[in-house]
Amino acid sequence: MKKHVAILRGINVGGKRKILMADLKQLLGKKGFKNCATYIQSGNVLFLTDKPVIEIEQEIKQIILKKYGFDVPVLVRTVNEIEEIFHNNPFLPEQADINKLYVAFLAEIPSDENLEKLNAIPFDNANFKIHGKHVFMQYNTKSSDSKLTNNFIENKLKVTATSRNWKTVTKLFELSTT
Repeated sequence: MKKHVAILRGINVGGKRKILMADLKQLLGKKGFKNCATYIQSGNVLFLTDKPVIEIEQEIKQIILKKYGFDVPVLVRTVNEIEEIFHNNPFLPEQADINKLYVAFLAEIPSDENLEKLNAIPFDNANFKIHGKHVFMQYNTKSSDSKLTNNFIENKLKVTATSRNWKTVTKLFELSTT
């Protein structure tokens, strides 16, 4: 069995779409996912399975829909993909403040046309670099002060996205490689 990380979008934010991670961990375990573990309340789940990624994403999405009654985008990454993200952040090591580093996980590689549209937009307080299904972001101020948001990225690239700060990415790397 291979270890995977599921990254859920838009749960437990502002008291909406609430899912307790302990409950989700138990629910996925009952559905055949092995060694389930979660990290913080924003929807990060590690587990073992032999299923293909696309099947995992759809199955977890359906499990949540059936149990909680709302649709949650689910993006799954393999351990190799998490390692690649961790080791290839273009803003490290020059960026001393990791609190200003984020990664947007994309459901798929965006079209060249949509990539060109996003790349043409100047940002006064943020830099970004896109590598495949990941957008590495570096903010010069608080991320909430920038127009480079998850919704903005989804709108311009026309793909589902969910973001995590670098501390979370680092912890997911540590948990997935042990």
